Amino acid sequence: MQWSVSQPWLQGYDPFHHWWLSALAAALPIVVLLGAMAGLRIKAHRAALIALATALALALFAFHMPAKLAVLAMGFGVGYGLFPICWIVVPILFLYQLTVQSGRFDLLRSSLVNVTEDSRLQLILIAFAFGAFFEGAAGFGTPVAVCGAILIGLGFRPVQAAGLALLANTAPVAFGSLGIPIVALHGVTGFDMLVISKIIGRLLTPFCILVPFWLIWAQAGFARMVEIWPAALVAGTTFGLTQLFVSNMLGPWLVDIIAALVTIIVFTAFLQVWKPKHIVDAAGNVKLPSQAAMERPSARLICKAWFPWILLTAFIILWGSPHLVAIADRFTLKFPVHGLNQMVMRTPPIVQSIAVEPAVYILNWLSAAGTAIFLAAVAAGLLMGVTPGAVAGTFLRTITGARLAILTITSMMAIGFISRYCGLDATLGLAFARTGVLYPFFGTLIGWIGTASTGSDTSSNVLFGGLQKLTAQQIGISPALMGSANSCGGVMAKMISPQSIVIASTATQSYGSEGSILKFVFWHSLALASLMGIAVTLLAYVYPLTRLVPR
Repeated sequence: MQWSVSQPWLQGYDPFHHWWLSALAAALPIVVLLGAMAGLRIKAHRAALIALATALALALFAFHMPAKLAVLAMGFGVGYGLFPICWIVVPILFLYQLTVQSGRFDLLRSSLVNVTEDSRLQLILIAFAFGAFFEGAAGFGTPVAVCGAILIGLGFRPVQAAGLALLANTAPVAFGSLGIPIVALHGVTGFDMLVISKIIGRLLTPFCILVPFWLIWAQAGFARMVEIWPAALVAGTTFGLTQLFVSNMLGPWLVDIIAALVTIIVFTAFLQVWKPKHIVDAAGNVKLPSQAAMERPSARLICKAWFPWILLTAFIILWGSPHLVAIADRFTLKFPVHGLNQMVMRTPPIVQSIAVEPAVYILNWLSAAGTAIFLAAVAAGLLMGVTPGAVAGTFLRTITGARLAILTITSMMAIGFISRYCGLDATLGLAFARTGVLYPFFGTLIGWIGTASTGSDTSSNVLFGGLQKLTAQQIGISPALMGSANSCGGVMAKMISPQSIVIASTATQSYGSEGSILKFVFWHSLALASLMGIAVTLLAYVYPLTRLVPR
């Protein structure tokens, strides 16, 4: 093992001199992680540590990465896992605990039942529409954490709540965090941002319509899904068409926020004039609407119930405003990772020419979404009548309760960063790039693998955007289409990324059940990614669908 590094290290993507063997080796950390969680039912933090050891061994002994670089990459990943990822999860759990402690969560549950007593419709309203809003405003696990906690309060089983919250968080991901994944894709490829926003909007529209149906099918079965098809159609069509319009006319920044708000308003109004024939509760029990009738809470109680979440929404919107971001960015600290920064070089065909890989830890402590959530939680706690001492005690208990989740998330991010700086991810991507005329389908799965391994559609676009562009140029199809396909394939993997699963299990207080959650969502993820691959293939080759791709 080489420890000292005097000059930049060049990545190599075929250490075994057989591309298929190198690809199998590169996939080993993911296989070990998922196999340990889903197959052997090993708890997530232990599975993550085993997979991390596997990734580190591969980097050192198979890909011949200098030990110093591998250790620094691992540490960089741990730091990124702590901030910003854990700094979103912990504040959300903190706010949730404060609402439970103050009694506001019980009021929230009553107010949601007032909109609809049917668990299927509650699921569409909360996990699909409300979750899309938080994906657009904050992203990085926020919608899964918030919606998972709310679903638990409505009577959903912990594993069920976690899995359904993950499944619902698909179509909005490409435009999440005020369009960050598309901004990142533009940055690494040079594609016109409005062009890729248009293509992604067009690719995702059918899936926006499909997901509410798919979600209810997964929850209650096909027959129960058919019973509420008008509501699913209204929600999906409203979100999909609004997303399509905004993404094609205004660009990627406010797509999810506008589409989610319009969907919540339209869906809530629709439920005032349309009711399901039967009421199905979260446990799957069926009853007639007359038997399920409950006393409607007053407007004052509804406002009290929603106050913490309205305050959270206001803080997130405020924190995302360009004016405040510009001010907060002045306090952002940037720390080049000495010994790793610009000491790893990506090589063709992943990039057009040899490119230095930066390693700069960005501590945007003031502008981070987690800071907005934390301040909203403190303000909400005090305004709900919780004493300052009790607020502080609740925060400390939240951190203590999330300690294993924090260990898991940091380990997962360490795996992702080792994969990035070692070239494991690029080796997998190059294997899929060998599929020739079938590349539109398998290129979409490159994005799926990227998000599954890194937990971020943004990271997947940064890792594979250049590869998608180069490969598309070589086989004669639209590079912008394949760049967009990377992002659209990636959104379908958000639900199976280990980081997302741990966030969901922690938020729903089902830590230790990650294997069950993964089993619940895996085939949904693969099926949706495959459908997206088919859609991309049709747009690449079949006239007149090819005209939907802007030139």
